Order: sequence, then C-alpha cells, then structure tokens
Amino acid sequence: MIQMKLKTTLVALAASLSAVLANAAEVTVTADDTMRFDTATIEATAGEPLTIVFKNQGSLPKAAMGHNLVVLKPGSDLATFGNAAVTAAANEYIPTQPDLAAQVLGHSKLLGPKESDTFILTFDAPGEYPFLCSFPGHWALMKGAIVVK
Repeated sequence: MIQMKLKTTLVALAASLSAVLANAAEVTVTADDTMRFDTATIEATAGEPLTIVFKNQGSLPKAAMGHNLVVLKPGSDLATFGNAAVTAAANEYIPTQPDLAAQVLGHSKLLGPKESDTFILTFDAPGEYPFLCSFPGHWALMKGAIVVK
C-alpha cells in the first residue's frame, strides 16, 4: 500500500515537473565583431521564466570588443545608461550609480571571443523591456527589446 502511494506521488511529481519545463522558454542571442545582436526582438510571457543564453561569436579580444547583454526596466533611457557604463569597467560596464543600477533586471557577464553565459529572468508584467550591450560605445547599435505579453 505504501509503495503504491509512493509510486502515485512520484508519477504526479514527474507530471508536474514536465508541465513546468514545457512552459519554460529559452532564447539564444549571439553577437560578434560587427557590434550587432542577431535579434532585436525577443518574445516572453509574463510570469514565466525566460532563459537567455548569450554567446559572443566574435574573434577580437575582450578588451577591444567585449559584449554583454543587459536587460533594463521599461522606460529606461538607453543613452544615459550606455554613457554611464563607460566609467564602470570594474563592474563589467554595468553602472553602479543607484538610479541606474536600479534599472537593471538582469545581465550576462562581459564576454570575450567564443564565450557564453546564461541567465534567467521572470517578468512580472507585460511591456517592452529594453536590452543593450553596455561595453563602451556599443549601446547605440547593440540594442533591442523583450516584448512581454
């Protein structure tokens, strides 16, 4: 009797886990030495985790052409954020000023050639969440939006 209950519980747990994994979304974004993301728009669903796999497929050294992917709150000023990032080398070009740091929802590490990083975000509300590369000078070309429905 106990074995049957245990087996039933395990089957139910496996089914629940399968349902959660089926709803998990994953997107891969790449960048290279042309200072462009391969996608400008990512779609996500509010309340569901989004796994972002970011890859630098370039060949230039990290010090000259490093890339990251930084997701900001809706309404964030990309120019202000990107320009402030120039002074944040010690923090992988993620500004540390409280007002700017508060805009960051998540980010990858600063990547050199052929490196990758993964991070997970869950968006609470629908909207357009901008993303950019905050390496000095990159934000003007390397930007996009996560459209959350």
